[in-house]
Amino acid sequence: SFEGAESVARIVRSMKAFSHPGTEDKAYLDINEAIESTATVSRNEWKYVADMTLNLDPSIPMVRGYAGELSQVFLNLIVNAAHAIGDATEGGKAGKRGITITTRHRQGIVEISISDAGIGIPVEIRERIFDPFFTTKAVGKGTGQGLSMAYSTIVERHNGSIDFLSEVGKGTTFRISLPVDGKEE
Repeated sequence: SFEGAESVARIVRSMKAFSHPGTEDKAYLDINEAIESTATVSRNEWKYVADMTLNLDPSIPMVRGYAGELSQVFLNLIVNAAHAIGDATEGGKAGKRGITITTRHRQGIVEISISDAGIGIPVEIRERIFDPFFTTKAVGKGTGQGLSMAYSTIVERHNGSIDFLSEVGKGTTFRISLPVDGKEE
């Protein structure tokens, strides 16, 4: 069917965006498109435990950055959200919960928030979650690089910020702010 072919084409385009990280130059990119592609590529990670809602502001401006690196950040945050929900619902047995991704533009900044209704981040580890090699996952399940890489990509490579709000038992929201014009080289 035409819809099936469109779906395959969308997945192939999404995979291309991921296939060559680090080889690109900074360019203006559509954050909403990057998020939509990442949601498509990561669907098998979240579809059994979560329903995803995208609240993407169509009027946000382009952001100057590294598309592959930003997509990797979005992927890490989506996968972490899915795992947090999986942990809260015994892998979806206790029903699906939500992942919500929102974009908006405010005073030269594009804001992206990725929220989950997962287990939340325990207070005692919050100050370490961006540290390299820090993980709460079982041996072999996580490298402890995802949030560390997200932090360096957003803060050092894109002159932005990343932080989070979390409530144990309720969920977590990661908030990313990116300057529209990007970091001066």
